Amino acid sequence: MFRKLIQKLKHNPKTIVFTEGSDPRILEASARLLSGTFLTPILVGNREEVLAAAERECLNVQNVQVLDPASYEGMDEMVEKMVELRRGKMTPEECREALQKSNYFGTMLVAMGQADCLLGGATYSTADTVRPALQLVKTKPGNKIVSSCFILVRPLATGGNQVLAMGDCAINIDPSEEDLVEITQEVAKCARMFGVDPKVAMLSYSTHGSGKGPAVDKMRNVTRRLQDMMLDFPVDGEMQFDAAVNPSVGQLKFPGSPVAGYANTFIFPEITAGNIGYKIAQRMGNFDAYGPILLGLNAPINDLSRGCNALEVYSMAIITAALAE
Repeated sequence: MFRKLIQKLKHNPKTIVFTEGSDPRILEASARLLSGTFLTPILVGNREEVLAAAERECLNVQNVQVLDPASYEGMDEMVEKMVELRRGKMTPEECREALQKSNYFGTMLVAMGQADCLLGGATYSTADTVRPALQLVKTKPGNKIVSSCFILVRPLATGGNQVLAMGDCAINIDPSEEDLVEITQEVAKCARMFGVDPKVAMLSYSTHGSGKGPAVDKMRNVTRRLQDMMLDFPVDGEMQFDAAVNPSVGQLKFPGSPVAGYANTFIFPEITAGNIGYKIAQRMGNFDAYGPILLGLNAPINDLSRGCNALEVYSMAIITAALAE
């Protein structure tokens, strides 16, 4: 999977901003990226501190570009652009103060086209990564929300990998029917980027009318709305997880469904189910989980787990860059 993404980037190299430039995990991933030709890192931080941290870890990042908000020559232009983007919600002084923080500074580098994408969250919370993105990069035309997707991968005994997509497991706490319509389309697009031909199951505690309740109605209504849109991938629901993945159970409970028993893309009704679901797959199903991959923004900006390691940073950097047009 990653070979294909790297090959794509070799044909169209990108630049990625890391907001926590002196973090050892970021430095190790950056050193590895610097040895390639497909993705160029930019580190936010004080150059002396970054190089000292790299020396402590015995990492060679001498050729990396380090940008320090405290001494950035283009700060006046950046402040002016941020004031414009905030549209009267922040004064120039407030913008200048915010831009001393690496999450806002890094996001503005993307907003101004000086980098293609951004990866943060090694020390920042998800909210501190998403908030500047929403304020400065904003959502794509036609999108009203930011959502997320996890890509889960595990090797098959017969060779190759099983790849699944799950959303939204990280951003929207209790999405509306309208939100879920948008989430489903974005997750299906993301799945395709990883070679998944999406067969989308709208998950519930009910299968094809077997149960009742507002949550069941929500997933059933969303399914109908999506099917009425004549999308180029199958969507069906509402259905329970066993009906979604087991052909004999699926076709017994939901006869004739093009998805039941064969689903590879899963949409959860709300964040509690989604977060629990992907972590069960990761910890008990032996899947590698990549994400959360943020969807719906004008430029790729992704969030790391604060418990990530250097390999996860490297992998998420490739995923983030591959999302860039």
